[in-house]
Amino acid sequence: MPIYEYICPDCKTKFELMRPISRCSEPADCPNCNHRAPRAISRFACRTSDESGATAPIAGGSGGCASCGGGSCSGCHN
Repeated sequence: MPIYEYICPDCKTKFELMRPISRCSEPADCPNCNHRAPRAISRFACRTSDESGATAPIAGGSGGCASCGGGSCSGCHN
């Protein structure tokens, strides 16, 4: 089950809530003031490791795979 972030518009409390995807767009009750809080836009980071174990960030859209589109990545070389 995914974790969603919320920010209360009344008291500005930031909080997280684990809930089903089917309820992702529903506001949540603020744990501080009980007002309804909309879901916030979340940021996240992705990392990968190579054969040596060294880690590096994964930059969105920069995989060197210009031919990927419409679900077809026949030209991709990983």
